[in-house]
Amino acid sequence: MKPARVITLIGKEGRELIRDPITLGLCAVMPLIMLFLFGYAVNLDVENVAMGVYDEDRTPASRDLTERFAATDYFDLRRTFGSLGELEKAMQQGEIRLALIVPRNFHRHLLEGAPAPTQILVDGSYPAIAALAGAYAEAIVSAFPRPRPSAIQPQVRVWYNPSMRSSHYIVPGLFAVILMAFPPLLTALAIVREKETGTISQIFASPATSAEFVAGKLVPYGVVAFFEIVMVVAIGTLWFDVPFRGSVLLFLAAAMIYVLTTVAIGLLVSAVTSTQLSAMLLALVVTLMPSFLFSGFLFPVFTMPLALQIYSQLFPATYFTEISRGIVLKGAGIDSLALPVSLLFLYTLVIFAIATRRLRQKVA
Repeated sequence: MKPARVITLIGKEGRELIRDPITLGLCAVMPLIMLFLFGYAVNLDVENVAMGVYDEDRTPASRDLTERFAATDYFDLRRTFGSLGELEKAMQQGEIRLALIVPRNFHRHLLEGAPAPTQILVDGSYPAIAALAGAYAEAIVSAFPRPRPSAIQPQVRVWYNPSMRSSHYIVPGLFAVILMAFPPLLTALAIVREKETGTISQIFASPATSAEFVAGKLVPYGVVAFFEIVMVVAIGTLWFDVPFRGSVLLFLAAAMIYVLTTVAIGLLVSAVTSTQLSAMLLALVVTLMPSFLFSGFLFPVFTMPLALQIYSQLFPATYFTEISRGIVLKGAGIDSLALPVSLLFLYTLVIFAIATRRLRQKVA
C-alpha cells in the first residue's frame, strides 16, 4: 500500500440515485425485521440478575440467607468472594450486578435479638434495573426469619450512579449509538457514488489496489467521525452533568478504534450494493437498529433470551457501550476492559479485510 495513492484517492464523491431490486426487497423486509427484533428484544422484566456474595460470617444463618436469593428467579448467584477487593473488581468488570455482604457475627446477633445489618451493593449503570433489583433484594432480606422484625437491617448502596439519574446511564450509551448511526450511513454512499457516476472504472484501471482504495475512503470519514465523538462526549458530559471518572486518553483510544469500525462497516455496505438508496437502507438495517436493540443502550443484554445475547456479540456497538460506561461511570482501566477493546480491534481488522476482498472481487 503506497501512501501517495491513498492520499490521491481521498475525497472522490458522486451524487446519482437509481432504483434496483435490492431497494424494493429491503423495503419489504425491513418492517418484518423491526417487528421481530422489537418483539423479542424488548424485555423490561428483572430476571436472572447476576449477583455475588461476600459472606464473612460463614454460618448456617448466612448460608440460608444466600440460598434464599439463589432460590428466586430474580437473581443468578454467580460466585462467592473471599474479599471485598475481588467483589469490587467483579462488579467493575460487569461480572455481577448486585452483591450481598453478610458481616461477621450475623448469626450471633440474630440469636441475641440484636440488630444484624447486611449490605446490598447494586450496579447503578442501569438505573431501572438497579432500582428493581435493589427492592427485590431488600424484600428477601427483610423476610428472613428472625426473633424480632427489626433484627435484620439491610443497607442498600448503589455504586457508579448513586443518584440513579437516567442521563448518567443514557448519555454514555448514546456515544456508541450516535457513532454507529451516522458515520456508516455517510460512508455507505462513498463507493456507491463512484459506481453510479462511473468514476470507479477509472480506479479499476489505475495502479491503485483495492486496499488503497478502501483506505482512501476510510481515513477522511474516520477523522470526521473522531471529531464527532469528541464533540458529543464534551457536550454530553458537560451539558448533562455526567461525571467522567475514567481516563480520557483511554476513552479516546478506544473511540478511535470504534470510529474505524463504524466507517469500515459503511464502506463494506457500499461495496456490496449498487445504488445509494439501497446502501442507505442496508446501512440502517445493519447499524442503527442493532445498536438500539442489542448494544445494551436501552435494554440490558442479560435480560434477553440466550440466543439474542449471543447474537448481540456480533455488533461492535455492544463492546463500545460496555467500554464507554465502564470508563465514564465506573472509572475502569485497561485491565478491566482489555477483552472488549481487543474484540473491537479485531472486529475492525476483519471488516476492513472483508471490504477489501469484496472490492477486489468486483475489480476482478
